[in-house]
Amino acid sequence: MMKPLINPTTAVGGAGSSHELFIASAPLWAAKGPPQFLLSAAYSLNVWDLQHFMLIVRSSSPPSLPPQVVVFDFQPKAPDDPFVAIAALSGRPVPGTILVRKMGKLPNRRCWRIGASIVDDPIREAYEFNRGWDTHLQIGHHDCRHYTNGLAEVLTGETRILDRLRGSTA
Repeated sequence: MMKPLINPTTAVGGAGSSHELFIASAPLWAAKGPPQFLLSAAYSLNVWDLQHFMLIVRSSSPPSLPPQVVVFDFQPKAPDDPFVAIAALSGRPVPGTILVRKMGKLPNRRCWRIGASIVDDPIREAYEFNRGWDTHLQIGHHDCRHYTNGLAEVLTGETRILDRLRGSTA
């Protein structure tokens, strides 16, 4: 089971808070050397299927406090292990992990606002979603895209958000 990096009951929320949702992308992880170079090049060329996606909640509490930015994502437990990469790329399931962490601010590249949360406490809802998420990762069938779409659906009510983003960035 995932150990929380932040306390979901006190992280954000309360009277006067609002919760904006974002999806960000980053290059896929790979072992150093040629594999990392290839994935970085694919990311630079905006090859959609070779990007790692994550959901970000930005909560604004009272105006006197800075907004809080919390990232939720799903990735292999050992992303730098070449054997894990080979297994994942060949379509076999690999152990995955859900990561939850705070950021100082939103990324300034490849980060799209997808709307406001329809739930009062998106951090708590995300932790509930994570409790039910199967952490066996299988690229193309159960990966960061499926995780991001699923969590976004819980928090926005909209399905297949990555498809909408892909169409708007093409």
